[in-house]
Amino acid sequence: MPSSSATASSPDAPVSFGHLPPRWEPTPVRPRLPIGVGIVSVLAAALAVIMMLAGLLFLLAILVPAYVPPSLEIFTSIDIYGAGILIVLGAALLSVATALWHQETWALWMTIVLVFATAAYLFFTASISVLFLIVVVLFIYLISVRRYFY
Repeated sequence: MPSSSATASSPDAPVSFGHLPPRWEPTPVRPRLPIGVGIVSVLAAALAVIMMLAGLLFLLAILVPAYVPPSLEIFTSIDIYGAGILIVLGAALLSVATALWHQETWALWMTIVLVFATAAYLFFTASISVLFLIVVVLFIYLISVRRYFY
């Protein structure tokens, strides 16, 4: 450690300190993924893959019947346009599921709107059953975990 007389006499001398404060580490900004949101995300992704697979298998069974037998079709009562819509909806649902997994706010609100619409449909068609109760509980849960999203 240089003495005070040495630093006063030579202004170009390097300054040294006896200790430094501890290194600053930023805290993680992103909160942990709630387990229920993770489950909803995985189930939505699985449904999306099934929808896309059903559309692709139907299209392949029509376009290349020699390689894909019709017995592999998941939905047999659709047409070419329905298969295309299944593929597009499956891709959209897969993107929402991925965004839910990454805790993006737009995906949470889209899921909340879809769950609310499902609950309203079940309520107004007088289909109040266990499915209705599950949808209502899911709606309340998604509203309660919105602080985990950014």
